Amino acid sequence: MTAFPSAFSSASDWAHVAKELADGLAAVSNPGGGIGILYATDMLADDLRSIVTYLRQTTGVDTWIGTLGFGVIHDATGAFDRPAAAAIVLALGSSDIRLLPLSPIPDLLTEEIAQWAETVRPAAGIVHGDAAAPSVAEFVEKLSRRSGAFLVGGLTGSRTAQHQIAGEVGAGGVSGILLSPDVPVTVGLSQGCTPLGPVRRVTSANANVIAELDDRPALEVFKEDIGEMLAHDLNRVAGYIHVAFPVAGSDTNDYMVRSLIAIDPEHGWLGVGSDVAAGDRIMFVRRDPASAKTDLERMLADTKRRLPGPARGALYVSCVARGPHMFGDENAEAEIVKAALGDIPVIGFYAAGEISNDRLYGFTGVLMVFG
Repeated sequence: MTAFPSAFSSASDWAHVAKELADGLAAVSNPGGGIGILYATDMLADDLRSIVTYLRQTTGVDTWIGTLGFGVIHDATGAFDRPAAAAIVLALGSSDIRLLPLSPIPDLLTEEIAQWAETVRPAAGIVHGDAAAPSVAEFVEKLSRRSGAFLVGGLTGSRTAQHQIAGEVGAGGVSGILLSPDVPVTVGLSQGCTPLGPVRRVTSANANVIAELDDRPALEVFKEDIGEMLAHDLNRVAGYIHVAFPVAGSDTNDYMVRSLIAIDPEHGWLGVGSDVAAGDRIMFVRRDPASAKTDLERMLADTKRRLPGPARGALYVSCVARGPHMFGDENAEAEIVKAALGDIPVIGFYAAGEISNDRLYGFTGVLMVFG
């Protein structure tokens, strides 16, 4: 089975980036048709339209999707804080793909797409979202429910313009593509954390402040779960210990991680990077390089084991808090992914939030492999 054509450029200006991408795609094969996916670092935000226009004119691929990232991935290479872009062309028939254009109401499918989804029942989708859009997590959940698709993607990672590509370049809401069941895909999710202590029940909370867990002061329970050494020096928990919300009904012990943003020793309260309500279930998790690497390798091995046959390419979206901040240098995470998947093209980006199925995650890596 022929691999999808892909290309990468880290040229210093957009014109050379665009030409190197187009040349790289043509060197693999003459793509034509299908749909292109483009990820560029936010250093190229002002020139993203020009790059898309050039690729459309030179590759024969008329429709492109994608977004900006704090960094991008191509095969075993990562690129951060410098101009870089990665592209892949999914050589698929038009009947297998439906474009999800940018819309001010992205949770509602157009009539044409809704009819297609009802008839075809798409198995998967690739989506990108605006981190600043109100209720973006709700949009993702509704899109998954309305379409019936397992979604993979992430939120635009940019310090400037929040561009998405969905046929045209724009911003706001959620966009991407839906894929018919005739396109075989295998997906994976790496949490990169190690649970500490049992699952606790929130018994008193206000907004994003947890006052009590299991009818005890939240800080008292927190110290018990993280262990005596960390409890004696709470300054060490910043960026190391996080709060996780177990996903109800998950058969894989799935959970969503949120930052621990404040500790109030006087009242015994904990501040969390998400609203919390009495009755919620939470646990504490440790995030460190060893845990992240172990879980990523586990996820990759599991995904590879579940592949129905030879793969043609892969997308990998990772949290900006991972990458060189977690794995050591800008290539390290990409090298782990590429080593596990072998001789297939991989592209991806570093996001402000990751999308898996119908949920918005943080601190994770999400993978889609095309058969």
